[in-house]
Order: sequence, then C-alpha cells, then structure tokens
Amino acid sequence: MADGISIWTNARLATLDPRLPGLGTVEDGALAVRDGRILFAGLRADLPAALAAGAESIDCGGRLITPGLVDCHTHLVHAGNRAAEFRMRLSGATYEEIAKAGGGIVSSVANVRAASEDDLVRESLPRLDALIGEGVTTIEIKSGYGLTVADEAKMLRAARRLGEVRPVSVTTTYLGAHAVPAEYRGRNGDFLDEIVLPGLAAAHADGLADAVDGFCEGIAFSPEEIARVFDAASALGLPVKLHADQLSNLSGGALAARYGALSADHLEYLDAAGAAAMGAAGTVAVLLPGAYYFLREKTAPPVARLREQGVAIALATDNNPGTSPLTSLLLTMNMGATLFGLTVEECVAGVTREAARALGRLGEIGTLEAGKSADFALWDVGEPAELVYRMGFNPLHARVWKGRRGAGLGER
Repeated sequence: MADGISIWTNARLATLDPRLPGLGTVEDGALAVRDGRILFAGLRADLPAALAAGAESIDCGGRLITPGLVDCHTHLVHAGNRAAEFRMRLSGATYEEIAKAGGGIVSSVANVRAASEDDLVRESLPRLDALIGEGVTTIEIKSGYGLTVADEAKMLRAARRLGEVRPVSVTTTYLGAHAVPAEYRGRNGDFLDEIVLPGLAAAHADGLADAVDGFCEGIAFSPEEIARVFDAASALGLPVKLHADQLSNLSGGALAARYGALSADHLEYLDAAGAAAMGAAGTVAVLLPGAYYFLREKTAPPVARLREQGVAIALATDNNPGTSPLTSLLLTMNMGATLFGLTVEECVAGVTREAARALGRLGEIGTLEAGKSADFALWDVGEPAELVYRMGFNPLHARVWKGRRGAGLGER
C-alpha cells in the first residue's frame, strides 16, 4: 500500500462542503485516507495519480458516503430510567404529581448519586452502542444529574471513559446548573456558590469539561443566575452553550448570543430579538424534536425566523431518561422534517456539519474535506432523502472513525 493510503471509490459523496450547493454532492466520487485523515475528497477523475498509485482500493459499490454523524446534545450518562413516570403521564398525571411521587429529575439525581462510575459506564454503553450502530462518530455528553461537586465529576469521568472503550469521539459538557436539588430548594444562590461554581472550577482543573451548559427556565435558573455561571466559564476560557427558551421565553437565546455561545438548544419560545442576536453572534440553534414529541408540546421552534436570520440549525437526540429517551439520530432527522418542517438538506447538515459547528469542532469533523478526520459513514441508499424518510430502519453499511473500519452493521 502506498504510504498507508486507502482510496474509497465508486461512491456518491455528500461532502457537506459549504462551498458547494446543497449537500455538496459529488457523483462518482473518491476519498483518499491516510493516518486517520482525509487527503482528498472529490471527483474520482480529479484524484491525483500520486495518491492512487499503489494505494489500497476499496470499492464502495455506488453507495452514499456522508460525514460521520454527530450527536451534539445528549445526557447519555445516567442511571436507571423513568418508565414508571411515563406510565403515570399516560394516565393523566401532571408534572407536579409525578414530582411529589418521587419522579422527575429528583429520581435521576438519586439514581446517579447511588451509582458508581463503573455503574454509569456499564449502563450508558448500550445507549452509546445504539448511536454508533447508526453511524455516529462524535457525541457530546453532559453532566447534570449528580448536582454535587463529586457526582458531577463522576459523570464527566464516566463520559470520558466511554470514549476510551468505544471507537467514538466524546466531548464533555459541565451542566452543574441543570436543576436545584432538594437540599437546596429555594436557595439557588447558595447552590451556585457552594456546588455549581466550585464544581466547574474542579472539572476544569481536572480536564473533564470541554464546555459549560446551563438550563435557563422558570423551573431551573434565571438569566441572571446563568450569567454568573457563564462569567465563570469565560474566566476559565471554556465555551458555553445553553438550554434556552424551551418552556417559556426568558430571552435565553439572546443571553446565549451575548456570551458568544456555541449553541442555544430547544428554542421553542425563541423570539425575534433572540433569533437576530443568535444570527449576529453565530450561535447555532440545536433543535431537539425528541423532547418536543415525547412531551407532546404544541409550540414548535420558529424555524422560519431562524432561516431569516441566517442561524445555523443542528439536530440532536437530547438522549435523557425523562423527556427524550431517544437513541437514534436517523429518527431524529425524520422528526425534524415531520414535526419542524426542516428540509432533507437541513436535516442531514443538522447531524453533520452544523452539529460539528455546535460543538466548536467544524475545523476537524462534520464535512468530507482534505485535512479533516476520516470520520464517515457508508449507506445502502439511493439518495440522501432516504436517510430522513425512513422510520425504524437503519441502512448503515459501514462506519469509519479516524480511518478505522469495522464499526458498522455490515462489518460486525
């Protein structure tokens, strides 16, 4: 093999190269890979002869190749489940009734606190494997169910370990400002002073956090309280993102934009000023149709407003035990199209290029371009629309992560 180069030919490439129209589709394309990086992505006729000479040749059988999928918003590391409260909700129980019965986030916090780091890794692996089996090569994982300094760190360590035991890139987000635990009820300021901010400093010192998140909502933290967390993150040089405007309009999108946030997520109640601020700041809108569907919400994110303001749109599973127990980015794309009116191009870009942008990693992943990590997926489909159109069907043929083959259904 010439200098360890592999050439993937007889493929249709959806490069997602922003310099090309649509999905950057290249018919009769070729990829050249060496040492886990893309050397060439484009027309096979344009492949430099020096790369092809003596290289390993892999015939893709006319299949579609996309960048590896990116799940840019998850709470994948958690313990237990909340199926019992799901049953209660189906019987008509309100959120308050479920909480009084010991459900809600209090249940997840209790489960995480009782679990060891090994327990969290073991319970999270099946969820991660489901996503990997659909072509995911990068995943973001948040803390937020420990709500003590030690338990938040435990969640982040478990998330890091998942990236050590599986062929997937993991980015970690510190979400200490997710909810106020029972022992701090009515004392948000004390919780920030005694747990969230010290926990953030500790996570940063231990190299456990790639970003910082918060939940800006009436049932969680006010904009002023989130600003304290973001000020601390900025002082540490950590990028921020925000659960914003999901249940009400607290101008969370505008707050995220003011801090130059990587993303603002959910956004069902985002107003015009917030969308404009996000567009000006380059803050990505991460839409989470799984939670919208699971909670039977009626107010959808203002997609037309986001388009008008030039806001990049990403999609993610929001995998979590209470409001989106979803482990399929393929189904997420279908939901994005069906529930939110996104186009095929927006959906595919939303789980590749724009999801990478939402993690601040677009320079490394998210498109098929020379110099980037060789993360891509081969699909048994005739056109990209099939990835969005089908429900409960996985057409993944093979998955490649950092140039390593063998993580897809067709090669297990």
